Amino acid sequence: MMETPGQKPLVVWALNISVVLLVLLWIFPTLGLFVSSFRTGDQITASGWWSSMFPAEQTLQFRAADPDDNRIETSAGVFVVEGNVFEGGDVLGIESWGTSSRALDAYQVGETADLGDGETLTLSEGGAYVWQGDEDQMSGRGQRIFLTATVPPEFTTNNYGFVLFDEDNSEGMAKAFFNTLTVVIPATVIPILIAAFAAYALAWMDFPGRALLIAAVVGLLVVPLQLALIPLLTLHNAVGIGKGYLGVWLAHTGFGLPLAIYLLRNYMVGLPRDIIENARVDGATEFQIFTKIILPLSFPALASFAIFQFLWTWNDLLVALVFLIDSSGQTTVMTKQIVELLGTRGGDWEILATSAFVSIAVPLAVFFMMQRYLVRGLLAGSVK
Repeated sequence: MMETPGQKPLVVWALNISVVLLVLLWIFPTLGLFVSSFRTGDQITASGWWSSMFPAEQTLQFRAADPDDNRIETSAGVFVVEGNVFEGGDVLGIESWGTSSRALDAYQVGETADLGDGETLTLSEGGAYVWQGDEDQMSGRGQRIFLTATVPPEFTTNNYGFVLFDEDNSEGMAKAFFNTLTVVIPATVIPILIAAFAAYALAWMDFPGRALLIAAVVGLLVVPLQLALIPLLTLHNAVGIGKGYLGVWLAHTGFGLPLAIYLLRNYMVGLPRDIIENARVDGATEFQIFTKIILPLSFPALASFAIFQFLWTWNDLLVALVFLIDSSGQTTVMTKQIVELLGTRGGDWEILATSAFVSIAVPLAVFFMMQRYLVRGLLAGSVK
């Protein structure tokens, strides 16, 4: 197919459209999670996050005032309770109302509901009601009133206060947040330190068996970590580091080293040879070359691996369950805490949305701060 000069090939257009679709595929759920974290549970149930800026119809439940304390006898044997369902709150526009959850829209504003045996309830515009009946009917708990009302948009930071700062909330994310940081920071730094030394040796130092070591590193990239979980946990228990931070640090280090060495070695081997040879001629030791020349020049590769390792350890649940979390719950990480919230608060969407966004906020910040190094580090060494 002939291409007109100045026009982009179809494959370029297809690639650009695919990238845009992928970006939108990630942006919309993240934006929805962010917006939902500031909404109340009732509003999340009533309408989607995309309509959060507009009024929405919502079903509200109220009770009439306690008849034993508020009833007034108007005539022989007839008692009346008057009040307003919106007392102490904002007055909403009522679309319809009912006295049973099976018939939420049985009556319109101003109509009178026949509750049987002469007992009636009338609801007027603005939420004022008149409930009347005989002495037996006007006793006990107040009559339930279900409203279908137009509720204005409402946003609140109480969800974050409850999830992060409420000391009485045993399911809060604050402790899990710091537990996750305790796992992630060493599990990111340790493999980078070890892999940087190993990558330099495999790239610029001649020693017997170097090619075999490089082949072994490449082979370890395709080994599923699930194969090593049980043997590694058995070893950790044997040496006394099972179910603790040290054990999970070493596990993440071992699982992350092959990729780290592979990325860093490919980057370092592409650095100019003249710089390293001139440093050796000037009398620099291998350690000086590594710390003063190689490490500064390798920052893009180090940053790209740091992003991968940070995101993987932050979002990890499997390794944490195997090597860290115990019955005390003192070392619970955020992924495990969210799983528990799904079981205990499956209907509290505002709490789940807030907890989920807290768990992704730090990875998003890390990615956007270091994403300019990501492509440079990944592509380094791929071409000559």
